[in-house]
Amino acid sequence: MLKKLRLLFFLLPVVVLVSCASAPKYQYIPKGKQVMVASWYGPKFHGRRTASGEIFDMYRLTAAHKTLPFGTKLRVINPENGRSVVVKINDRGPFVRGRDIDLSYAAAKKIGLIAKGTGRVYVEFIGRDNRYIKTVKYQIKGDGPYTIQVGSFREKNNAWRLKKALSISYRNVHIIKKYINGRTYYRVIVGKFVNLLDAERVALRLKREGYEVILTRYEEVL
Repeated sequence: MLKKLRLLFFLLPVVVLVSCASAPKYQYIPKGKQVMVASWYGPKFHGRRTASGEIFDMYRLTAAHKTLPFGTKLRVINPENGRSVVVKINDRGPFVRGRDIDLSYAAAKKIGLIAKGTGRVYVEFIGRDNRYIKTVKYQIKGDGPYTIQVGSFREKNNAWRLKKALSISYRNVHIIKKYINGRTYYRVIVGKFVNLLDAERVALRLKREGYEVILTRYEEVL
């Protein structure tokens, strides 16, 4: 029986858990690597805004993960052919049971995963781009309660994907609809805080994970 190996993501507060359903079937796992189930996404999302705020480009070497901080760099290896690619996490997903990481079209092509669609891969943490560590902005008028805006989207589905990802690690995640200059926006907010200091603690954690956050007054969720 193989011993389970854990990949330690240094400096990152998140521990990634691999479900029993995706347990590796291989006889050997290289030291320092973790097994994940990978899938890929491309044309349907090309040109749309990612959870990190960047525009998704299916021809760039990027990936989506449910919890890893944005800017995390991973080496992904296809054990079936030995091909590898280095990707940068800039989005959230995949939200399909049994899948751990979503590669961009370009990344999946480099390791020969396009035709198969999904497959087990070895994943190795190699660093982080610290430019993804953001700042906390303040838009507070009057007293609390307070909340933290983590994203604002024109497309409701993008807001839903971010809400689902945040709900893994945070409580009281909501989507509120706002009308600005005749346009509809879907804002994703975290928490309802009476104490501003408590709100700031959570905001600092979010910005370290790579979110551009805004501390503002809480509005009742309809």
